[in-house]
Amino acid sequence: MKKEQMIASRVSPDLIADLQKIEEVEHVDRSTAVRRPLYTAIRDWKLDYAAKLYAENLVTTARAAQEAGVSVREMMEYLRQKMVPMQYDVEDFEHDLKTIYGQLITGQQ
Repeated sequence: MKKEQMIASRVSPDLIADLQKIEEVEHVDRSTAVRRPLYTAIRDWKLDYAAKLYAENLVTTARAAQEAGVSVREMMEYLRQKMVPMQYDVEDFEHDLKTIYGQLITGQQ
């Protein structure tokens, strides 16, 4: 089991006020109030970074999903939402057509 580690950061009074509001509304302690948005921010960063790698044609959809820690389906949906062009060329299309045609002829699904 991984041990959690303490991190420290100086933050503005406005951010402290926001954290206190979260603590009050959510009925949580300071650590939880900090961790929740931190997890969300890191997940968002990972998705953005993986999408950038994919858009630069450095990784496949599957590898981007792995980098982001999400399923391939989630990564594809994220790429669609961000309007990242799919890495799909004429050769891929022709290969898919041949595969589909072959399956239709043989009755496979």
